[in-house]
Amino acid sequence: MRNVFIKAFFYLIGLIIISLGITLTIKSDLGAGAWDAVNVGLSETIGFTVGSWVIIIGAMLIFTNAIIAKEKPDLLAVVTIFVIGQFIDFWMLSVFDTFRLASFWVQLTVLVGGIAIIAFGVSLYLQPKFSLNPIDGFMVALQKRFGFSLRTAKTLTEVFALVLAVVLGGPIGIGTVIIIVLIGPFIQFFDGKANHVMNKMLS
Repeated sequence: MRNVFIKAFFYLIGLIIISLGITLTIKSDLGAGAWDAVNVGLSETIGFTVGSWVIIIGAMLIFTNAIIAKEKPDLLAVVTIFVIGQFIDFWMLSVFDTFRLASFWVQLTVLVGGIAIIAFGVSLYLQPKFSLNPIDGFMVALQKRFGFSLRTAKTLTEVFALVLAVVLGGPIGIGTVIIIVLIGPFIQFFDGKANHVMNKMLS
């Protein structure tokens, strides 16, 4: 029971930290990640909050992933989209509602800080090996169905989201490129450390 609690703690705290990092990348106003830009674009075009669109798009992806992979829907993935969606709205609307950045260098600092925070959160939520965020599930579904490498599948999902974000007028910019370049190395940096800490706590 103690081990389950520890794994659940890593999972939920990781998702909350991810939501904070996403909020900071959006608030940096230099360009968000492709999927986050889709959610912002939908929010500005149609209405509803950014967090609501995280939940709506995530729910659609859960069933899309199941169809692509020819598997049952991963209904536990609802936890990921609900936690991330609710906390993005909390950070965006309650904590950083009036957040304004004075200069490019401050924006860049907030962006890079946000990327590092996302990566740290991802490294935590992946350790227990519970249900994946539906966006990550989309990548895995393509890999399973079509035999793509994970790198190719990830590239395809990001390009798809990027095109959708541009169509919707989402915040695509230099920050989007910086996120693509830095997120992988940052996750790799934190992953081993998070794994070591969780295993030490479990033992």
